[in-house]
Amino acid sequence: MDRPRFRAAFLHPRFWPLWLGLALLWLVVQLPYAWLLGLGRGLGALMLMGARSRRQIAARNLELCFPELSAAERARLLRDNFASNGIAFFEMAMSWWWPRARLARLAHIEGLEHLQAAQRDGQGVILMSLHFTTLEIGAALLGQRHTIDGMYREHDNPLFDYIQRRGRERHNLDATAIEREDVRAMLKVLRAGRAIWYAPDQDYGRKQSIFVPLFGVPAATVTATTKFARLGKARVVPFTQQRLADGSGYRLVVHPPLEDFPGDSEEADCLRINQWIEQVVRDCPEQYLWAHRRFKTRPEGEASLYRREA
Repeated sequence: MDRPRFRAAFLHPRFWPLWLGLALLWLVVQLPYAWLLGLGRGLGALMLMGARSRRQIAARNLELCFPELSAAERARLLRDNFASNGIAFFEMAMSWWWPRARLARLAHIEGLEHLQAAQRDGQGVILMSLHFTTLEIGAALLGQRHTIDGMYREHDNPLFDYIQRRGRERHNLDATAIEREDVRAMLKVLRAGRAIWYAPDQDYGRKQSIFVPLFGVPAATVTATTKFARLGKARVVPFTQQRLADGSGYRLVVHPPLEDFPGDSEEADCLRINQWIEQVVRDCPEQYLWAHRRFKTRPEGEASLYRREA
C-alpha cells in the first residue's frame, strides 16, 4: 500500500471540525505523561457513564469470563477497564505526535532477540498479539526498534485515515500496511522474511472459524493463524504489552516462538492459542478490550449471550 499523502481536499470546510479537534488533542498531549494518565482516567469515568451499550457488553464479557469474582469485584474491574480505555485515547495521540525520543523513554522491551534471530534466518514472523487498550502505543514503541508490518482497514473518514496512517508509519519507515482481507499480500510479506502484527482474539464470524473454549465458553476462533504460519513458512512469536502501574511506561515482551506450530490440527492450534490468550488476559484483565462482543457468534441452536439492545 502506498504511503499516505496529504490532499488539498482535506482543507474543505467539512473537515474543519476534525482539524480543530485534532489540534486541541495535539495541544493536550504535550502535557506531562502523569497528567495524561490522570486525564485518561477521567475520560474513562465519563465513558463509563455515557457509553451504555459498550458498558453492557464489557460487563457481560466480565461476567462470562470471571464467574468466580463477586459482583463488586467485577464492577471494580469494569471501572478500571474504562479508565484504561480513556488513557488509551491519549496514548494513541502520544504515539502519533510525541517526538520519537520522548516516546522511547517509556519503553521497557524484553525478548527483542527473538525477532532479530528470525530476521537473520530470513524467516517471516507472525507477531501474535491481542487487542489490549495499549495496542496502539505498544506497536509504536516496538516499531521504533524493529520493523513491523501491520494489517490495515481503511477508516471511513479520509482525513482521519491520513492522520492515523501517517502517525503509525512514522515509527516504521520501512513498514508495509496490508489490507486486512489481502491474504496474498500477507503471505508475500511473510515469505520475504518480515514480521507482521496479527491478533487472533476477536470474533470474525462463523466463516473460517471453529468453536473452541475461551474462559470456558465456546468461542468462534479464526483458523488463520495456522494457515498463515503454514503457507507463509513463518514463526509464530507471541507479543504482549502492559501499562506499568508505577507510571514509568510500558513493559513490552517478545516471547519465544511457539514450538511445534502448526500442530496436528487446526482445532488443537486454536485451543492452544485461546489458552495462551486466557493466560495473558488474566495477567492484566483491566487493560483488555472487553467492549468487543467476543462471544457474538454462537454454535448452531445456541441463544445469544448478549442482551438484544447491546
